[in-house]
This record gives sequence, structure tokens and C-alpha cells, in this order.
Amino acid sequence: MSRIITIAHQKGGVGKSTIALNLAMCFKEQLNVALVDSDLQGSLYHARDTFAGMNVILAEQIFDIPKMGYDLVIVDTPPYLSNRLSDLFSISDLILVPTKPGFFDVMAIRSTLALIKFAQAKKANLKAAIVLNMVKPRTGITGEVAELLGSLGTPLLETMVYDRVSITRSAITAGVLNGNDTKAKDEITNLAEEVVNQISA
Repeated sequence: MSRIITIAHQKGGVGKSTIALNLAMCFKEQLNVALVDSDLQGSLYHARDTFAGMNVILAEQIFDIPKMGYDLVIVDTPPYLSNRLSDLFSISDLILVPTKPGFFDVMAIRSTLALIKFAQAKKANLKAAIVLNMVKPRTGITGEVAELLGSLGTPLLETMVYDRVSITRSAITAGVLNGNDTKAKDEITNLAEEVVNQISA
């Protein structure tokens, strides 16, 4: 049975697809990984030829995903609350919620977290975590936002992914692990390690 990580946030522009891609590329050397694009725009699916060796598929039948035979499935979701999210959450092992460190982004995360808590009430072993993404260097607001996020009842991961050109461009370079930005590589590998710890806990 596949382990399934769903990347979700109702707000667009928080880097869900980039996080999904880079995590999938990070795990693909050790595991049989699939990247599932459940966004109707199909951005990752249409760019699949760029991601050498990565299985990128469209989420047509959600309940077939756990039976696809992959070790790990990472699901990218659309930038709005879809009725498909509840179904995706019901088959997931971990929901990862990327957010930018802005107050409006934190306000927007609440409805996603509410949907997650509803799913957790039905599935007790469903894990969830928040990751700060697209963080600007040397900004004092990050600590205040982290404190606010910590009060929402969903764990905030220690790893922060910074707003780096190499990460922004990773969709056309097949992931940051193929590049030379060691800081970006460290952030993604640290995030992958925390994700494994969350699933294994």
C-alpha cells in the first residue's frame, strides 16, 4: 500500500507545486515515487517531460491512488477549496500545508486546517504539518508569524524554505537537487527528513 502525502492550501501562490515536485525528486532515488497532479490546470502533468525519471500522473480516480503500487505518492492540489480535498485527505497519511510568512496567508490557512481537522476526526492516524515557504531573508515578521501558526493546533515544522531563485526555477531544472545551490538542497532534504519523521511518528 502506498504512503500518500498531500500538499494542500486553499491559497494560490504559496508554492505547493514546487514543494511537491522537490519532495518527489528528493525521494525518487530511494523509493518508487509518483507525483499526482490533482489541479485541473495540470501544470505539473504538462511539464512532466522536464522531470526525468519521475512518474507524473493526473488524479482521475482518487480512490485508485493507494492501489497504484508506488512506495510513495505525493499529491499536488489546486489553489482553492475543492470537494476533492476531502476525498484526498481520506486516503492520505500526511497533509503538508505550505504557507508564506505573511499575516494574510496565516488568516487564509484557517479554512484548510479546519478541513484537515474534520478529516482527522474520521481518520485518527492522519498526520498534518505546516511548513513556512518562500521565506524572505532577514525579515522580522517570520518569527511573529511562526508564533501565530504555532497557536493553530497543527504542528509547524522546523525547516523553513527560503525564497530562492534556484527553488523558483526548479520546475524547469528538474528540482533543486540537480542544481548547485547548497542552501536550497539543504532546505529540501531537511524538509524531506521532517516529513519522514512525521509519517513515521
